[in-house]
Amino acid sequence: MHIETLGDGPDLVLIHGWAMHAGIFAPLTERLAGSFRLHLVDLPGHGLSPERDSGFDPVESARRLLAALPRAIWCGWSLGGLVCLHAALQSPQQVRALALVASSPRFVVGDDWPHGVDPAIFRQFADGLRHDYHRTIERFLALETLGSDHAKAELRTLKQHVFERGEPSLAVLCDGLDVLDRTDLRARLAELAMPNVWIAGRRDRLIPAGAMQWAAQAAHGRYVETPAGHAPFIAHADLVADAIGALDTENPA
Repeated sequence: MHIETLGDGPDLVLIHGWAMHAGIFAPLTERLAGSFRLHLVDLPGHGLSPERDSGFDPVESARRLLAALPRAIWCGWSLGGLVCLHAALQSPQQVRALALVASSPRFVVGDDWPHGVDPAIFRQFADGLRHDYHRTIERFLALETLGSDHAKAELRTLKQHVFERGEPSLAVLCDGLDVLDRTDLRARLAELAMPNVWIAGRRDRLIPAGAMQWAAQAAHGRYVETPAGHAPFIAHADLVADAIGALDTENPA
């Protein structure tokens, strides 16, 4: 996997969401690079990662990143949050603290879980990718910004960045949707042994704020709500950066 390291200070890992790459974190990078040594990850099949022919497994991605990176605070957005959760559960001694941005232990609704999307949504996107790749990704980006107080600006930003490091692998994108559809880590949140913060977007239509509140309570963590949609670090980067930065004082290196 491609990992770019910059800045100076305590180590902080940033992991992007589905179909994106670490470049999407530019607003956060600008605010955090003066206080942290950032490790910006491009997951397999995304961005500058050369692994276009491999699949995507969040457990395996976490294992490989743990082997490649120093002890650090880990921060993941959306799908990237699942990689961070697996890393924290696999190796709590290496994950100093955990920040989940618009991410959930379970992304789809169920009989006992109202805080998600219809499972058919991810399956429809998987079918759409095979028929109209670019249009399907743009539809997903629009869903990510739906309801945001800065929806048009956020959508422009996401569209601007999505293909700037090349096109993500079709196989990896399909794997990612399958992961979002089937993952359920709710029962394991109580195992988290480090400070954790769950940063929600009040207007998020993919990951409802209720999911983040529930997860923060189950993980004995902190809940932070922003007036945003699914990508709060774009329009409200200061709020997100402050919430992540507070983890460094909660658990000094």
